Amino acid sequence: MSYTGPDFEPPQPHRSRLRRPLTVAVAALVPGALLGWGVYAAVGGPDDGAGSGADRAGAVPTSATPSASASATPGEADGKEPAGSSPAPTSKKPSASRPAASGPLKGKVVVIDPGHNPANFQHASEINRKVNVGTHWKECDTTGTATNAGWPEAKFTLDVAHRLRDLLEKQGATVKLTQDGDRSYGPCVDERARIGNEAKADAAISIHADGSGAGNRGFHVIMPGPVHEGAADTRAIVAPSAELGKRVAGNFVRVTGSAPSNYLGDGTGLVTRTDLGGLNLSTVPKVFIECGNMRDGTDAALLTSGSWRQKAAEGMSEGIVSFLRG
Repeated sequence: MSYTGPDFEPPQPHRSRLRRPLTVAVAALVPGALLGWGVYAAVGGPDDGAGSGADRAGAVPTSATPSASASATPGEADGKEPAGSSPAPTSKKPSASRPAASGPLKGKVVVIDPGHNPANFQHASEINRKVNVGTHWKECDTTGTATNAGWPEAKFTLDVAHRLRDLLEKQGATVKLTQDGDRSYGPCVDERARIGNEAKADAAISIHADGSGAGNRGFHVIMPGPVHEGAADTRAIVAPSAELGKRVAGNFVRVTGSAPSNYLGDGTGLVTRTDLGGLNLSTVPKVFIECGNMRDGTDAALLTSGSWRQKAAEGMSEGIVSFLRG
C-alpha cells in the first residue's frame, strides 16, 4: 500500500527494539530460510544497501485516478500479467466463507483483509472522509498504489486474498474477507478492524503492497505496538500478534525466497507500528503484510506474476496455520 493516506503515514526510521529477538525468532522458526534468501540474493535478489525508509516519491496519492490499463483485468500468459464511523451507506456485509472443510483448522476463524478497493478512485469524497481510529482521526481509505505500468495494488491484494482463502479453507478454517470487490468502495479502516473483531477471528491479516521508491525492495510484516488511548486498546493482542507476525514472516521467506525489506525493519522483515487504525482498533491477533514494493521494477515483476502470488499466499497460509496450531 502507499504510505500516503489514512493508515500509512511514513514511519520515522529507527532501530527496532525487537530487532535481536525477532531476528533470532525468524531464524529459529524456519531453519535454512535465511540461507535460502542469501542464495536468492546472490543470483539477483534484493540490494543489501540501506534504503531511505521514508522515500515515498513513487506513491500514488489518494486522489490519483488509475490509468486505463489499471482498470483492465490482467491476463495470465506464462504466469505474468501485463506490465466518523463506518460502514458507509453503500456498504455490504463482509464476504461470507464457503462451508469449512474438515481439517486441522476446523473451528478456527481467519479474517483476510484485501487492502483498498479497486473502485476507491471513483469515490474520492467518500474515502477521504475522516473516521475515528481510536487515538485520532484518519481518512476512510485510500486508492492504494500501483506498478509503474498501472496495475493497481487493490487488484493484487484481492487476487492474493482469494488464493489465501482457498488454502486456509482446505485446512478446515472458516474464512471471511472484509471485501470481495462486492461493494462500491472501502470498507473504511475502522470497519475493517471491526469485521475481524465481530467475527471473533483467531487470526486476521491485511494484505498490501508498498509504494516506496525504486531500489527499495522486499517484504515486511507490520505488527501492532502497545496502544491504550481512546477506543484503541491493543495490550491484549500485542504478544499474539507478534507471534503471528514472526511465523508469517518466516514462512514467507521460506516459500517465496523473497528477502526482508531493505528499507524498513533492520533486515528482520518485522516492523511495529502504533499509528494504524486497522491494528489499533483490533481486538484479535492481527498483522499487515507488505508483500513487496510495486514501484520497484524487480519487485513489480514478482508481484505481477501469478505463480509468485500463489507462493506468497502459500507462505502466508503456512505462517497462519503454524500460529493457529501452536
